Amino acid sequence: MNKILITGAAGFIGFHLCKRLLEMDYEVVGIDNLNSYYDVTLKLDRLRNLGVVTDFTSNLKLKSTAHKKFSFIKLGLENREELFELFEQEKFDQVVNLAAQAGVRYSIDNPFAYVESNIIGFINILEACRKFNVDKLLYASSSSVYGKNEKVPFSTKDNVDYPISLYAATKKSNELMAHTYSHLYGIKTIGLRFFTVYGPWGRPDMAMFLFTDAIFQNRPIKVFNKGNLSRDFTYIDDIIDGVFSIINDEKKKNEPLYKVYNIGNSKPIKLLDFIEELEKVTNRKSDKIFMDMQPGDVEKTWADTSDLQKDYDYKAQINIDIGVRRFVEWYIDYYSIKFNSKDQNNVSN
Repeated sequence: MNKILITGAAGFIGFHLCKRLLEMDYEVVGIDNLNSYYDVTLKLDRLRNLGVVTDFTSNLKLKSTAHKKFSFIKLGLENREELFELFEQEKFDQVVNLAAQAGVRYSIDNPFAYVESNIIGFINILEACRKFNVDKLLYASSSSVYGKNEKVPFSTKDNVDYPISLYAATKKSNELMAHTYSHLYGIKTIGLRFFTVYGPWGRPDMAMFLFTDAIFQNRPIKVFNKGNLSRDFTYIDDIIDGVFSIINDEKKKNEPLYKVYNIGNSKPIKLLDFIEELEKVTNRKSDKIFMDMQPGDVEKTWADTSDLQKDYDYKAQINIDIGVRRFVEWYIDYYSIKFNSKDQNNVSN
């Protein structure tokens, strides 16, 4: 079972997962629609890092120059006919669906983008898995499904019937759709509720990137809910360790057909403490603007990962100080920012 489809391969988590699988000698096909939700240049640079350097044309299979077992196709999940043709040709053993229209706040103003990608796109993936006998489907859910849940840490046993954003509603819908296909057709589906993932090559719309960019560009940081927020910040390597352990597991032949896991750090960090750590690493003070809570946002997230630890020996390893430093080092390298010697010494040590 070595051939895997990664949807959203040019995205943050998809890119890192492709790298890990290729390092472990899996054959990987990646697809992505390369939409403009955030800077497409970053997505293209991730693909270039994977050895895909050709001009991108829809439905044209591009071979990596760096990894003989990696190829990429520009393709959206909404394109059912082309998606089915891909499944028929490639005969995937497993599928990891990371493609989705992301962002809680963006969903307030752009609801149809979420229905097309996260609902129609996901049913196309489920149907393709059914028609072409895929053994296992992993898919990205989100901590946002917990809504305003005040019981902490968040458990997969908690009620998640009250999402407060359309993005969260689409992710909850994905879990219900996967359950239906597991029940009706015997497809093994595993949903992963990601908790605030950050790290090198991260998304520009996420807090880590936004805050770092603001500090280096001498812009104020917008701190919502007057700073009374906390997040279960999870470093990308820990996320990839967890996802890979599920993909690579050959012992759990009797695992349930349907399962949902939390995957996070299980150590919520106050937003102001997170900013303070960033200031320490960059040796720069930030200018903060304290703002009200945004629609669709929540005060805190905190993952109970005991099920994932029990079933797959998952445990996050990277503390926030190490994670922030690694991100800042990548940011400096990627954007070639010039510092005085004091700043360079601070960041590098």
